[in-house]
Amino acid sequence: MKNQNGTFKDWANANVSRQIEDTVLYGYYTLYSVILFCVFLWIPFVYFYYEEKDDDDTSKCTQIKTALKYTLGFAVICALLLLIGAFVPLNVPNNKNSTEWEKVKFLFEELGSSHGLAALSFSISSLTLIGMLAAITYTAYGMSALPLNLIKGTRSAAYERLENTEDIEEVEQHIQSIKSKSKDGRPLPARDKRTLKQLEERLRTLRKRERRLEFIENSCWTKFCGALRPLKIIWGIFFILVALLFVISLFLSNLDKALHSAGINSGFIIFGTNLSNPLNMLLPLLQRVFPLDYILITIIIMYFIFTSMAGIRNIGIWFFWIRLYKIRRGRTRPQALLFLCMILLLIVLHTSYMIYSLAPQYVMYGSQNYLIESNITYDDYKGNLTLSVPKRCDADAPEDQCTVTRTYLFLHKFWFFSAVYYFGNWVFLGVFLIGLIVSCCKGKKSVIEGVDEDDSDISDDEPSAYSI
Repeated sequence: MKNQNGTFKDWANANVSRQIEDTVLYGYYTLYSVILFCVFLWIPFVYFYYEEKDDDDTSKCTQIKTALKYTLGFAVICALLLLIGAFVPLNVPNNKNSTEWEKVKFLFEELGSSHGLAALSFSISSLTLIGMLAAITYTAYGMSALPLNLIKGTRSAAYERLENTEDIEEVEQHIQSIKSKSKDGRPLPARDKRTLKQLEERLRTLRKRERRLEFIENSCWTKFCGALRPLKIIWGIFFILVALLFVISLFLSNLDKALHSAGINSGFIIFGTNLSNPLNMLLPLLQRVFPLDYILITIIIMYFIFTSMAGIRNIGIWFFWIRLYKIRRGRTRPQALLFLCMILLLIVLHTSYMIYSLAPQYVMYGSQNYLIESNITYDDYKGNLTLSVPKRCDADAPEDQCTVTRTYLFLHKFWFFSAVYYFGNWVFLGVFLIGLIVSCCKGKKSVIEGVDEDDSDISDDEPSAYSI
């Protein structure tokens, strides 16, 4: 709506600007409401439906009733978040001597004037906090694990098969030595029986690995992946460079907030940009040529999705110290896929704030400028001349000269969420560095990772090359 010299365009009067702002705001209402529906209603219903489906004796009607019963609890949580967000007093009445009824009336008037923005913003910000924890756990580690795994590759199937054959022979010898103790009819001691049972379980697992390694070694997919090895190395180097770019930008942005922000009570808001970072400089420039900035934003979001999926696949889905599910191509349970969808949904939700951390100027005002009066002294004429010069919009700009993006209003309606996001970014940087060290120290991954004793949902009869 503004020219590069800081003036408004001819068509951008107050009414048109308000209509555009309301249209964008209602669009965010719709999209964020869809997210709340998926997180609190649809995904929980489908998850508990599949949990009941695991019981063979359960009828369809019983499955639906049980799923609805548990989903009702999530709906109550959603309603509580909306109510808390609706009535949290962001502003206080001007009259300090007002009665309790006047204070309640003020809250309802504030709710009506904001059109429910605070209620929805509080709910979305609460989900974004969960997404921040998921991003710290999975995305930060995936940003280092994905490129290094592409560069290092996997172990040779032929070499792994040779090692596996040696392990089979060794286990069989142990089994024979234990069984030889009972050849004269004497019963085995309890300790030897336990050892024998463990060795037989180990032997079954090794033979399962043997069949899968043989299939993978002779598959055309393995040969095709081997031909793509140089391309994987190039992609790995590219991903690690992109990760370093993000980390440097995030560090500089957080450092700028630590040194020049208005403090924790304002959510670490900064007035102007004191320490420039690459992305904060690049995005406002790309915005001048539509749609280059949207293309870069899409690339950033897709990068976060890919690295998050890499982190989830390497770590698995955990609830504190309890491992819930593994993610394996072609062999993942429906409940795990639903968890994966919810985690990715929350991570993408947190990406909105992550992009603000990487490029605060772009997220708040884009490439908007406004006019300020500047006094220029001319020695030849011995006088001052007042000129209007354009200046980049920042948090210190007049409200009628710079339009704040609707995204920023949603993300920063409550200052305490912004403060938590700020500290979360420092944790994100620390987890990335730890993950980078761990990924560098780890050796090459097995060509059939995930086949071990606790893989009860893997078929013994159907080998697959999906685990490559």
